Amino acid sequence: MIFDTVKSMIAKQLKVDEASITPESRLIEDLKADSANVMVMIMDLEDKYGIMVEDDQIMKLKTVGDVVAYIEKHQ
Repeated sequence: MIFDTVKSMIAKQLKVDEASITPESRLIEDLKADSANVMVMIMDLEDKYGIMVEDDQIMKLKTVGDVVAYIEKHQ
């Protein structure tokens, strides 16, 4: 499941408890990601799923659920 993969990647990168991550978790406000964290996460997801996230879309990905929905739509 894409959510589980994304959740695992975020937990590992941001060093947060995987159990605390929900689709509603906000990347910056709740999970304390900064722009560099988000860029690394996007690059990792692009590699894993063979997608390309447009720069103007990155800032629209506010929650974990937004990221999952984007991947589902574009892979």
